[in-house]
Amino acid sequence: MHTTLSGENMLIAFLIWIIIGAIIGWLAGLLVQGGGFGFIADALIGIFGSVLAGWLFPSLGLEIGHGLIGSVLASVVGAAIVVLVVRLLRRI
Repeated sequence: MHTTLSGENMLIAFLIWIIIGAIIGWLAGLLVQGGGFGFIADALIGIFGSVLAGWLFPSLGLEIGHGLIGSVLASVVGAAIVVLVVRLLRRI
């Protein structure tokens, strides 16, 4: 069976993706001293951090748990790395 997302379902999936990214970016901002960058920047950092963690950790042979909890933890760590890099670049 082949299923496709309708326009409305794609919009809902995109909104959920943004909200989860914002939460992950916010959590990363809490972990790294100094706070977040605002909703949009936190969402982008969270999304980028999640993608980074999804690519980097398996490439390095690292695994942080399984399932949803492991994915969230890896995403937060990836977003924290992105927050650190952004803060270092802002100092330059």
